[in-house]
Amino acid sequence: MRDPDPRGAIPFGIASFRIAGYALWPFGRTTVERRDAGAGSVIGNVIWIVFAGWWLALGHIVTGIALCVTIIGIPFGIANFKMIPISLLPLGREIVPTDQPFATR
Repeated sequence: MRDPDPRGAIPFGIASFRIAGYALWPFGRTTVERRDAGAGSVIGNVIWIVFAGWWLALGHIVTGIALCVTIIGIPFGIANFKMIPISLLPLGREIVPTDQPFATR
């Protein structure tokens, strides 16, 4: 018997770890949509927005604005603004290096 696909086992936990890894080091990486994401990711994203996505995105907006007030904080503010799409809709997205954003499409 074949093991189940680990990407479908705990989608919200995996999305949380994906966000955490991207928050830890956002420089030189970007997010792209996965073509093989189906209706499950759409339903999961709606559930995510209701329970966690809106306040995560709002927190990144407020923090990004606060960091952009100083010259030293501008790169970190931009990194916070890059976090908004993946914190709002994390399911059905993949993080790739910026030099190959179209490699997974």
